[in-house]
Amino acid sequence: MSGGHPNLTVVKSRAVDFLLLKLRDKSTGTSDFQKYGDRLMRILGEEALCRLPTVVEGEVETPCGVVKGPVQSAGPPVCIVSIVRSGDILQEAVRGLEPGLAVGKILIQRDESREDKRAVLYYKKLPKNIQDSFVILVDPMLATAGSAIRAIEVLKDNQVKTSNIMFLNLICCPEGIQKMADSYPEIHIVTGCVDSHLNEHKYIVPGLGDYGDRYYGTD
Repeated sequence: MSGGHPNLTVVKSRAVDFLLLKLRDKSTGTSDFQKYGDRLMRILGEEALCRLPTVVEGEVETPCGVVKGPVQSAGPPVCIVSIVRSGDILQEAVRGLEPGLAVGKILIQRDESREDKRAVLYYKKLPKNIQDSFVILVDPMLATAGSAIRAIEVLKDNQVKTSNIMFLNLICCPEGIQKMADSYPEIHIVTGCVDSHLNEHKYIVPGLGDYGDRYYGTD
């Protein structure tokens, strides 16, 4: 646990630090950004899957004895919901690790014409049984938290309990974390890093720029 949110987990991994620095480097081109980004997202995906509420302490029998540790138990189905479009990259990484998981899409964009960069909902497509699922909501960047909070409202409107939501992302900032803590302290956030602050344009500093633009080569 860390920061101003009671359910914040910052992944501690040299591999995450190494790959994230590759993505931060402004000289990293699209091809390398995709390569390093995909590797990093798979690590984050594993970190999320091992923190599902169905993963509990147990034991297994090895060929030579018994060992205790985290094991999978029965529980609700898991659904991965992305905040389009950058969230799709992280969504596909998790699906690659657990093929067959249900998916959902929520298209939310910041209104750049407004000073507060208000999040606007444009589209949603969710599984019909999502209210019975544990949802991993994914988006690489948590800046103002406007998009994440709006997406959570969409999930709530579809009868998803907030206790059944995990938010998985790559980089947070203190302002976004505090907004999430004020609105949804019960939601577990799993992130790779907490950066310094937001600048006057509501971008994370030092950050890495716009993840989607750099990944898809549209910057």
